[in-house]
Amino acid sequence: MKRYSLPILLPVMSLAANYTAERTTIDSIEVIRLADASRRIEVLIAPSIGNNAYSIKAGGKEILWSPYPTLAELKAKPAMAGNPFLAPWANRIDQDAYFANGKKYLLNPELKNFRYDPNHKPIHGLLVYASQWRVVSLKADGGGAQLTSRLEFWREPDWMAQFPFAHNIEMTHRLEDGALEIETAVENVSSQPMPLSLGYHTYYQVPDAPRDDWKVTLLPARDHVVLNDLLIPTGERKPVSLPSPVALGKVKLDDVFTNLVRDKAGRAQFRVQGNKQSISVTFGPKYLVAVIYAPPGRDFICFEPMAGITNAFNLAHAASYGELQSVAPGQTWRESFWITPEGF
Repeated sequence: MKRYSLPILLPVMSLAANYTAERTTIDSIEVIRLADASRRIEVLIAPSIGNNAYSIKAGGKEILWSPYPTLAELKAKPAMAGNPFLAPWANRIDQDAYFANGKKYLLNPELKNFRYDPNHKPIHGLLVYASQWRVVSLKADGGGAQLTSRLEFWREPDWMAQFPFAHNIEMTHRLEDGALEIETAVENVSSQPMPLSLGYHTYYQVPDAPRDDWKVTLLPARDHVVLNDLLIPTGERKPVSLPSPVALGKVKLDDVFTNLVRDKAGRAQFRVQGNKQSISVTFGPKYLVAVIYAPPGRDFICFEPMAGITNAFNLAHAASYGELQSVAPGQTWRESFWITPEGF
């Protein structure tokens, strides 16, 4: 198993013409700031709060939603906001147990390191608010500004008790050409294949129009995953019937989509449009699933890139889901998604 000597000494700031990458402090919390001066884009990332890119401003306007006006409040009372990372499982599991490689693994609620949804189903994994992320690279050059952070999952006994697959995660935030790329690399250092059901639950807002007037103008999916009353997939799929564009005021969305329509590079793009402002979210080829969450009365929409559908581990074991990804021992899974604000 690889071991890394910490801390790694890094420059406080890296400047390269248009781009900036720097360490700063907000509300006594370390924050990494990536900036693109020419396009007026600023990204703030809090490594100690789940490595969350909790703020993206375009033209001075915030495009990510949070229930709190300050970072201190988010730290004191963590909530789903900004760009939460969901792992080692995303969304819900249908019981306090899951299957991997033909074996059943039990979750231990007494460790109090995962939460339940309103129907008492384990949800969103173990890492949403993890403080164990460490910055390993921070730089800016003529091509962009970049942060790479690392989390060594195998070091934490309480995590391993819930998900006994030793692995490391590196997350790279890369700001270039008007877009923020978020790349995730998962290195399996265990002796068995590691199943994957990770994703991101990003909360977007478009400032120049009322929420009910926002339009989903791209919905690049062929299949709509059928959910039961507990929001767990039944194993059935049906053709997508939503029109494009569709105004959010006319629909209620907490839906799972798959069989995505992709370009020649294997990417699928979603977009929410205000008046002149819009946000595009582009999924790389290994993000097989999109969850779209836009509850009535809430001023956000989530386009969630997912490696697998909700309850993927257990559905795969039941032979109801044939697209579960895994990482072989000694191998690394790697994929990106891109956030692009336009019209700001």
